[in-house]
Amino acid sequence: MNYTRMVIEKEAPEEYGYDRIRYNLSESSIADQKLSDIGLSLPDLTLFYGEHRGDKELRALIAAQDEAISPDDVLVTAGAAGALFIISTSLLSERDHLVVVRPNYATNIETPRAIGCAISYVDLAFEDRFAVDVGRVAAAMQPNTKLISVTCPHNPTGTMMDRADLDALVALAESRNCHLLVDETYRDLSYGRRLPSAASLSRRAISVSSLSKAFGIPGIRIGWLVTRDETLQEQFLAAKEQIGICGSVIDEGIARGMLERRDGFLATLLPEMAKRRDIVQAWIDREPLVDWVRPEGGVVGFPRLNVDPGFDLDRFYTNLLEDHGTYVGPGHWFEMPKRFFRVGFGWPTEAELRGGLDAISAALRQ
Repeated sequence: MNYTRMVIEKEAPEEYGYDRIRYNLSESSIADQKLSDIGLSLPDLTLFYGEHRGDKELRALIAAQDEAISPDDVLVTAGAAGALFIISTSLLSERDHLVVVRPNYATNIETPRAIGCAISYVDLAFEDRFAVDVGRVAAAMQPNTKLISVTCPHNPTGTMMDRADLDALVALAESRNCHLLVDETYRDLSYGRRLPSAASLSRRAISVSSLSKAFGIPGIRIGWLVTRDETLQEQFLAAKEQIGICGSVIDEGIARGMLERRDGFLATLLPEMAKRRDIVQAWIDREPLVDWVRPEGGVVGFPRLNVDPGFDLDRFYTNLLEDHGTYVGPGHWFEMPKRFFRVGFGWPTEAELRGGLDAISAALRQ
């Protein structure tokens, strides 16, 4: 493994310093929750080695979201990042090939790079509303392709595939004898339609999710992967056991309590996040220098700056942060041009969101 730090982590707000940021629009989750916010308190747990696959009740709660999924199909991991690491290191080697629909969550690219895996990219285009072209994915595949990697709802654009495209990707993986990885971290934050978990559709599909983004509890480091392939599940379990044996019984206890409250939590959250999305939409409607593809899920969007080729983008981001105290995720975090940036509308307060958007307009004209 040849590890290199990811740009998105090197430039994360916690690295820069939260105290230096007034309007933090760079976060990709809802606001961080306290135990009291979600009505939880820590029970008097026995601090033993937990179940290697993850707490049975927790896995049952995860599996219950899709009829075709059983608790045995679920492996609880250290966040979605832990799940993605297990998948990449289990399935890929320097002799294998991966197709990544880009932009994508950074771990889905950097871990295969560290392995030395060959990667082909299928880049999404603003002009196509960031829609996945399954034909281009098929054309990028090679005889040694082991994995196709996508996110849905998409990070960082917030766009979603339709069911026909998801089915087509599943069929493609089945026909080419490879696996389809779908990072579904924002699935619970779908506005309107909600796609089924990819793993529920085929033994060739692997789904990944977590409680970090949609539920605002990244500090407990709980994610999961789902596969209905028993042999593959056993391989993933072996990887987890060699990395850390099991998860934290404290973290899994909190996660269980969160998912027991899932429906009520989301019933309150989704209308609020839809309102935040409308705030960004209203700003874009009156800001001629910015455009976006309206997100259909998640709490991030990927606006594009409509500026002249000579516009100094580096200076813009510097001024935005240093003069206006506003942080966004510039396009290079996602290996995209700097005229794009990720804006997170779920983490800041409504007042901070509005202040940050106004600051972007001011910096564009500075």
